[in-house]
Amino acid sequence: MIVHIVMFKFKQEKKQDNILLVKEALEGLVKKIPELKCLEVGIDFNQSERAFDLSLYSTFNTKDDLKVYAAHPVHLEVVALIKSVTSESKVVDYEVRS
Repeated sequence: MIVHIVMFKFKQEKKQDNILLVKEALEGLVKKIPELKCLEVGIDFNQSERAFDLSLYSTFNTKDDLKVYAAHPVHLEVVALIKSVTSESKVVDYEVRS
């Protein structure tokens, strides 16, 4: 199984509205991209200096499935939205072996 985690810091302008907008857009991907097996979006409540505003946890069966997801047109639309309202992001992808 492949795990894909992304964390986002949002720009201050309309921050709370944009966090909710991105959360909804990301959650909508589950029904549109078959390779995406699991997706969880969390909004930070900590608000420490080190914290990011929103995180995405998603899983895929294979690395190739992650590549399909990354290039999928519906995902790319959400990426464009995210880039327009965020100031920073971090990502980690790893394989879980059973």
